[in-house]
This record gives sequence, structure tokens and C-alpha cells, in this order.
Amino acid sequence: MKRDAHPLLVFDWDGTLMDSTAAIVRAIQSACGDLGLPVPGAADAAYVIGLGLHDALRHVAPSLPAADYPRLAAAYRSHYFAGDDRLDLFPGVLELLHALKDAGHALAVATGKSRQGLERALDHAALRGLFDATRTADETASKPHPAMLVELMAQLAYVPQQTLMIGDTTHDLHMAHNAGCGALAVSYGAHDASVLAALGPLAVVDSVAELRAFLLDT
Repeated sequence: MKRDAHPLLVFDWDGTLMDSTAAIVRAIQSACGDLGLPVPGAADAAYVIGLGLHDALRHVAPSLPAADYPRLAAAYRSHYFAGDDRLDLFPGVLELLHALKDAGHALAVATGKSRQGLERALDHAALRGLFDATRTADETASKPHPAMLVELMAQLAYVPQQTLMIGDTTHDLHMAHNAGCGALAVSYGAHDASVLAALGPLAVVDSVAELRAFLLDT
């Protein structure tokens, strides 16, 4: 398959474009501690990155009554938003996105973040207006459900064969499979390379430089 066969490139956000994995893990752990819940280990907290917040909290705090999830969500947001203005894109990401745009690709985001969280991140990273469309987990079904990709493709008039999902978690790869799209994994985010490779993406790349080479080099 030619690397330029996908005119629509859909990126996950956390752990793929922005170096935010550690901050999310700390916010999840701190929120659980605030409510007196067992604090998940780093691997368990990282596993839920990419899911919608409700699904993520249900996984890390399965014993919490459903009525208390809003309290846990509020605690998480408080911890995460207290430091999200200090988070940065991975080095090379901004240049890569502009190069892809200049090469004629349509660019989109499918993220487990809330709309509020994504808008804050877009403003901080100076990416406002670069993406042709975005979807967040609080406005449609959470990954691995295909809704985000299906909606993005419909909005931008592409079909699955023209669409490549790029992400750092198994949730991203499962979503791509469920939508019939291609998938490309990055191993520098939340999930291990071996776990990602087992799902059969087009490739697993280990750095933004390798991602650029895969998407742009001929």
C-alpha cells in the first residue's frame, strides 16, 4: 500500500501529538486519591488514555458507585487543568502537521478529550485552524466505537479506504478497524509497541521523525 494512499489523516491527541501521557496518569491517580479510592498504577492509568472520561474512570475505579463518577471526573479535571498549560506538542509535531497540510492532506483529530479540553489544547499549541475537523468523546461515542471516524469521514467527504487513523493506543487501532480505516501506531505514547503491533497496523513508528518519514517520504 502506498504511503500517500490516505488523503485524510486522523490523529489522536494525547500521547500522539501532545506529550501529555504522564500528566494524565498523575491526574487520574490524584483524583482517585482525593476520593479515597485505590490509586491505580501507572500502567493501569495509562491504559485508559484515549477513552472518554466516563469510560476511563469506570475502568480505573470499578468499585465507585455510578452516582459518584461526576465527583471523580471533577477531581480529575481539576488536577489536569491545573497544569495543562505547561504541556507541549512532541518535538517536530508542529512542523510535521504543516508539512502534511502543504502536501495536500486533510487533517482531523479524534480524541478522548472533552471539547473543552481539546479547545484549550488547540489554543495552547497554536494549532487553531490547522485541522479540517475534530471530534471529542463528549460529543459522540467513545473509542473504540467507530463513530468519531465515521462522522469525520462524512463531514470531510472521504471513505474508509482513503482514511488513516494515527494513534498511540489500542483504542485508536480498534476504532480504525471498526470503521474499516487504515491504522498507524506510534509507540512513544501510552501503550507498548508490542501490544500495538499485535493488532496489525500498517506500521509501528517509534518517534515523530519516523512518523514523518512514513507519511511524507517517498
